[in-house]
Amino acid sequence: MNDSLSFLYCAGCNDTFPAEQPRCPRCGMKGQIPPQTDQPTDVFPGNSGAPPPPHSVSVYPDELLLEGQRMDIYDCDRLLGRGGMGVVYLARNTALHRQCALKLLSPRRLSADVDYIRRFQQEARAAAALVHPHIVTTYAAGTFQDRHYLEMEYVAGHSLQKELDRRGPMEPLRATRIAAGIADGLAAAHRLGIIHRDLKPDNVLLTPSGNPKIGDFGLAKRIHAADTRSQPLAGTPHYMAPEIFEGGPVSKASDMFALGVCYYLMLTGRPPFEADSLTGLMHRILAGQYVPVREIRPEVPLDIAECVSMLLARSADNRPADGTAGSQLLQSVLGSTQDLEMLVRDAFRDVNQAAIRPAADGFEVRLTLPDGRAQSVRVTTSDHRPGQRLLLIYSICCRAEKTFYERALRLNAAVLHGGLSIRDIDGEPCFVMIDTYPRGTVEAEEIRRSVVEVGFQADRIEQELTGRDIH
Repeated sequence: MNDSLSFLYCAGCNDTFPAEQPRCPRCGMKGQIPPQTDQPTDVFPGNSGAPPPPHSVSVYPDELLLEGQRMDIYDCDRLLGRGGMGVVYLARNTALHRQCALKLLSPRRLSADVDYIRRFQQEARAAAALVHPHIVTTYAAGTFQDRHYLEMEYVAGHSLQKELDRRGPMEPLRATRIAAGIADGLAAAHRLGIIHRDLKPDNVLLTPSGNPKIGDFGLAKRIHAADTRSQPLAGTPHYMAPEIFEGGPVSKASDMFALGVCYYLMLTGRPPFEADSLTGLMHRILAGQYVPVREIRPEVPLDIAECVSMLLARSADNRPADGTAGSQLLQSVLGSTQDLEMLVRDAFRDVNQAAIRPAADGFEVRLTLPDGRAQSVRVTTSDHRPGQRLLLIYSICCRAEKTFYERALRLNAAVLHGGLSIRDIDGEPCFVMIDTYPRGTVEAEEIRRSVVEVGFQADRIEQELTGRDIH
């Protein structure tokens, strides 16, 4: 087999793999003969059915082979990676004595796209404005002897894709923490009006401590669709939102869809939308057809699975609008997956007057009060959607007798913490003292203070209305 056919190309992942494998090991799509690296990918070829002509692919153009050489003020140490846009070297900025990642753009790519230099300079300036813990910092952009380059922060780690290739699906909480970090980075970009357009695991680096950092802002590979030739698309097909395939604009919500695909991949080890061809992939994305996360991994918490569904919503209007909304959702889900029993027990670890036991809808805290009285307080979670769920802390005062209404209203007016309401308990209307907190951000200390206050207030109202110690 000659060199040009020694590997195949996946148009869905924009990746190459050995020709001995007929399908992409990442997504299962049938491999194709690689297109020339300096041309856009044709997503929807014409209806002629003719196979693409074979191309000779130069993986590392001679102009970019600088390992062990000096380019301007940069000593290029070793090759870190390559892609359709060029290559990345581990280098040293000799003027500042700083280690960096030096990205050199392919001369062929520049010659094939006369508008690219302008877009590259524009995006480089935008990327340089992004300084955030979850974004790879861009230090400088320049040109030396017709070579265009970016000097970027060197991240001593590996890509999220390599992590998934090596270890497979992640533990749900770890996947959620990484997704939340990515969303936080996107939020910083979105606040400056910058849309990534090509978010995928290959473009997320993980530090040795597991901190995600987004790279390659605005340098998405352009993709042409036969029916949208006047509006080139940007992105990697598996991660492109439905509205992009329909010819709509790329938006912040499109980045959220790509994040949803990454999140699904981290949880299941496979992309949500799979097909043998790009046309089939497009149809599945447009139809929103994918296997729910919990059908693949039943142990994934319901909150996390529902969050994935919200990020992968068919309509952009039903997804988080931007990185800020996505970060808030994921942080809330991350908080809600913390063990409720651990929070409650931590809240009363050193409180001898509190006994904790499981209840049907959460946990019950039995408080020992002065004068030999006692009061039970329930701690449970509301039934709202992920990101909107509340921690409910409530205690039953007594039956809601009509003769108590006026006195109960007067007592409620004097309550400073929580509020008095009527709830059906075991089929009977009861006065209940209740307080609420956002489930995803509540802390043990807040639970302790609220349980004690709600318990005292409920017992006081019970005593004043009935003169008894029932609950």
